[in-house]
Amino acid sequence: MSVKVSMTVNGKAVSAEVEERTLLVSFIRESLQLTGTHVGCDTAQCGACTIFLNGRAVKCCNMLAMQAEGAQILTIEGIAVPTAPCTRCRRRSASTTGCNADSARPAW
Repeated sequence: MSVKVSMTVNGKAVSAEVEERTLLVSFIRESLQLTGTHVGCDTAQCGACTIFLNGRAVKCCNMLAMQAEGAQILTIEGIAVPTAPCTRCRRRSASTTGCNADSARPAW
C-alpha cells in the first residue's frame, strides 16, 4: 500500500507517493536523488545517514518516510557550500584567490 508524504527538504517543498515501508534514507537518496546521505550499517550505529529533522540530528536509516510527514529536513546537500574550481589547477578550493597549486605539488 502506498501513502503520500510531504515535507520540506533543504528549503524545497517535496511530496511523493511511497510504499508504507519506505525508509526515509531511501526516500531521500532514491526519490529525491540526494545521495550525500548514506546507508552505512543499517542499524543506526554509524551515523552515515544523519540528517537534521526539525532542527534535531537524527539517523534516518531506521525511520520511515511517512514518519517525516510535514517535517523540515536538512541534508548534507543543504549544508554544503559549493565552491568554484581554481582556474589554474582545476581543483576545488574554498577560495579562488589563494590558490596554492604550486606549493601543493610534491617537492621531488
